[in-house]
Amino acid sequence: MSQPQDPLTLEVVDLMATLVSVFHKEYEEAAAARSLTGAQAKVLALLRRGPLPMRQIAQTLSCEPSNITGIVDRLEARGLVARQADPEDRRVKRVAATEAGEAASAELRESLHFARAPLAALGPEERTQLRDLLRRMADSAGQR
Repeated sequence: MSQPQDPLTLEVVDLMATLVSVFHKEYEEAAAARSLTGAQAKVLALLRRGPLPMRQIAQTLSCEPSNITGIVDRLEARGLVARQADPEDRRVKRVAATEAGEAASAELRESLHFARAPLAALGPEERTQLRDLLRRMADSAGQR
């Protein structure tokens, strides 16, 4: 039997859920304004780190590989990504953002105003502390 969570933890979880909901809504709207689905925008965002194997994209987004194939097909048709053979295993296909894909991803990211106003309410030290705490949480969740 699991232990009940303390009220502070429950409040933090509720606040995080509220912020995630606001972020997802704005992210979907920003993607749609660029004729992208949310999933297509997420793939482009992942590719900011560099080319990734299709399987890794599927795992990161918790999707079936066949879904990623369709998403990548549509992005490729628009000239936003290109498939490449993995230099270490030519059977593996990696996906890389093209210049147009990088520009679209950067434009979408720049258009997200979700956090600007709330973050502006925090001073530089507070933003640094928040960043460090979020990094620690992401690291412990295996998401960085």
